[in-house]
Amino acid sequence: MKKTTHFLFCAAMAFGFLAQVTASAKDIVYLTPGLDLPFWRYLSKGVESVAKKEGYGFQAFDSHNDAQTQLKNAQDAIARSVAGIVISPTDSSTCPSVLALAQKANIPVVIADIGTNEGEYVSFIISDNKEGAYETGKALVAAMKEKGMADGTVGLVTISLTRNNGKLRTSGFRQALAEGGIKECALEQMQNYSATETFKYVQDMLTANPNMKGLFVETDQPTMGALRAIKAARRDGTILVAGFDGIPEFVDLLKKGEIVASGMQQPYLMGVRSGEALFKHLKGETVEKQILVPIMVVTSKNIDEVLPTIKETVFANEVK
Repeated sequence: MKKTTHFLFCAAMAFGFLAQVTASAKDIVYLTPGLDLPFWRYLSKGVESVAKKEGYGFQAFDSHNDAQTQLKNAQDAIARSVAGIVISPTDSSTCPSVLALAQKANIPVVIADIGTNEGEYVSFIISDNKEGAYETGKALVAAMKEKGMADGTVGLVTISLTRNNGKLRTSGFRQALAEGGIKECALEQMQNYSATETFKYVQDMLTANPNMKGLFVETDQPTMGALRAIKAARRDGTILVAGFDGIPEFVDLLKKGEIVASGMQQPYLMGVRSGEALFKHLKGETVEKQILVPIMVVTSKNIDEVLPTIKETVFANEVK
């Protein structure tokens, strides 16, 4: 009797193990720099929507903007034998380590934004960062000229310039400044991507550059810190702000003119495209190596017109 019980117990354990493996093989994992930034949360929702549609489980692993955490998250996902990985790298130089691990385990990877310096992957879903920042820069230059502020300088708070998308945004925006004949006065690179960090950067810029009349912040939540710094310095109305990406708060700020323009990537749509590329690959279909998702330059003048579109593709239907 004891032998029979032992056999049944072992069989149950084995079945449980197989069920766990089967479940893992029906999971998609998204490795994200940090879910505290709305952009990544919206992108995550896009990937999840496709995974659920295909009958797969989904989990997002937060790397807290740390490359080592990202690597550990990748190791955990690979140990679970997941069906596939979508990754938005913490930066382009550390992504190859994750890609190498996944390739060894024969797990397909799609890269959503930021990019990698090297490595094997199924597809790269990317916005046209240079063109988007260039058009955003043109909108800021036009607003400065319209308000008689073209004699002023412009400060930049950029995402990390170790990220390929950071290099492209900065390059595109600088091109627009140069063409508009407006000079750059300062540049700071984000490290933790918080509103508090950008608040401090902008405080310092305003103190050091009294003729600064324009500001470009290369991602969404930190733009709120920039606006707080301008208010704290009692410089409201004397600094025109352009942002990048978008959060729901941007809608009213654009309508009021507190932000004159934002080059909005469409993170939810990017997540959808990333998920679709991964499942095409899993089904044995041919996938484009690079898929470009357009950037929408949203301004104080066109916000009402484009709002129905960006509610879904940018804000993942979090704005009613």
